[in-house]
Amino acid sequence: MSGRVLGLVSAAGGGLDRRLRAEVAEPAVARGWRLAITFTPTAGRWMDATGETGRLQALTDLPVRSESRLSTEPKPYRMPDAFLFVPATANSVAKLALGVVDNQALTALGEALGTPGVRVVVHPQAGPAQRAHPLFTSHLETLRAAGVLIADGAPDDPWEPLLDLLEA
Repeated sequence: MSGRVLGLVSAAGGGLDRRLRAEVAEPAVARGWRLAITFTPTAGRWMDATGETGRLQALTDLPVRSESRLSTEPKPYRMPDAFLFVPATANSVAKLALGVVDNQALTALGEALGTPGVRVVVHPQAGPAQRAHPLFTSHLETLRAAGVLIADGAPDDPWEPLLDLLEA
């Protein structure tokens, strides 16, 4: 299978298990994207517990990942053409901005930030108290300076329109 590969990355934000497949994964496949799905460890546990990992795996021929590969294993796919990080928790936004790539999801995004021509869209999901942290805004500014498109919005905004930003 060939075609455009979308790195779909998710952290453990509210609604993940109900919204990711219906609002992002299925519409992305309908638009011709081949999905390379990666979860943070906690998101992976959530998705496994709800059965969503298997339902998402049925949409792609690439492995759905939440754990790093062994050093003796080859990378399971090439660098995706674009990345969509939804939802991106305040914790994961901070880590990505600081270059802390301590899980498979952030490793993939960190590599994407260093790869010319790879579009990265991040949809932060953070509550008012998290956004009031003195560094939250500077983390978003750091990511913007690295070429990331920050698609901020209300927590209940639909996620499917984020796919349009990958085409821009």
